[in-house]
Amino acid sequence: MEYHHISAERLTIARVREILERHLPIALSDDAKRRIVRCREYLDRKMENPDRPIYGITTGFGSLCDISIGRKDLAQLQRNLVMSHACGTGERVPSEIVRLILLFKIQSLAYGYSGVQLATVERLVEFFNRDILPVVYQQGSLGASGDLAPLAHLSLPLLGLGEVEYKGEVRPAGEVLAELGWEPIELQSKAGLALLNGTQFMSAYGVWSVIAAQRLSEWADRIGALSLDAFDGRIEPFCDEVHVIRAHKGQLTTARAIRHWLEGSELIARPKKHVQDPYSFRCIPQVHGASKDTIDYVAGVLETEINSPTDNPTVFPEEDMVVSAGNFHGQPIALAMDFLAIALAELGNISERRTYQLISGARELPKFLVANPGLNSGFMIPQYTAASIVSQTKGLCMPASVDSIPSSQGQEDHVSMGSNAATKLWRVVGNTERVLAIELFNAAQALEFRRPARTSPALERMVAEYRRRVPFIDNDQVMYPHIAASVEFLREQR
Repeated sequence: MEYHHISAERLTIARVREILERHLPIALSDDAKRRIVRCREYLDRKMENPDRPIYGITTGFGSLCDISIGRKDLAQLQRNLVMSHACGTGERVPSEIVRLILLFKIQSLAYGYSGVQLATVERLVEFFNRDILPVVYQQGSLGASGDLAPLAHLSLPLLGLGEVEYKGEVRPAGEVLAELGWEPIELQSKAGLALLNGTQFMSAYGVWSVIAAQRLSEWADRIGALSLDAFDGRIEPFCDEVHVIRAHKGQLTTARAIRHWLEGSELIARPKKHVQDPYSFRCIPQVHGASKDTIDYVAGVLETEINSPTDNPTVFPEEDMVVSAGNFHGQPIALAMDFLAIALAELGNISERRTYQLISGARELPKFLVANPGLNSGFMIPQYTAASIVSQTKGLCMPASVDSIPSSQGQEDHVSMGSNAATKLWRVVGNTERVLAIELFNAAQALEFRRPARTSPALERMVAEYRRRVPFIDNDQVMYPHIAASVEFLREQR
């Protein structure tokens, strides 16, 4: 069986996508094991004769950092930390994102700067490989001292506490551990803090959203090309010359993608009566391209994050240093995720405008794409749905990262709100996917009114596959199943 080996080598987003799609199990490399053990042994030696208080190891947490903890209570301190911080609420985190949180927490601990024992990391690896997924909730993190509340829920099952989803059922973690013959982990000094400090909740949502954004960006080009052809649009605005002189990478890439999808189209090649197309068609390279560039930028930020230890304090065995600092602060990725939400919102925004143009009765297309007008409303209301979703998305794009509420009696006086940025971004991804699916629903319908002329061979193949799921609408039908089928089509097709 092929494993992905956790090591100090850079974990790319492309590799994360492969791990998820191929359901690859993971294993700690020998180097990762050595790093973890070396750091733990160093910390144990350091604890034998501590020359000064060490935050979170021999002291309390947050504003309680000046209270020293006796040696006999250090393990209980870490256990108490996990239990008291499990204050999540709201919706459950989706299973695929919990898997990413596990993966990124393991990756972060494997660098050997966190002071955890090897058994703790190996248990997390077992959770990942056996699909024992802790029940984590979306609300509760300020995104500053790391994702404290959600990561506490992730960590409870290590102690035999909390709940896990296992084999399709949500069950008490203690039951599942007993069933597997596993003893709960007894946390050593620093371990609870290492588990709870970190940006893995935010990072998991962010990386999942980047992977989805890359897919939706490709679909936006493909669907936009179909809409352009069905609308009887012009190809000239997509020539290289126009985009080379502006030199934005995403713009040129988009223009070439549209030309690729329309290569061999009878419709795009025929003479046009109109001189210009509306911006939602003519400016596809500029709008889609800007979103592409944003996706690339955010992917780079998040890739750096998932390859970084982000707990606190950081342990440096080679330098004989234990430093309490702020690598858990989510600001770098909070800003980036707010940016990505805006970029995805714009893909949906311009998509809805193309849908509106297709049903507007322009360019010899029937109003509302009604095959048999009179009693039939046709595609009037899917555009309403798209407009409603786009409007909601605009509200979700208010940046979470511009807010900060002090906590812990003012000790944690600036927070990133990155977790709110992350969960809002996740919703924007879903909204954009639905808006693009509605555009595809309309564009495929509009294309039929151009027959017998044909679009490109590539798009004809796509439409033929789509028609296996979603029919041409002659007379009014219940439409929501067709919208749902369109969404599933975007998710399943590559």
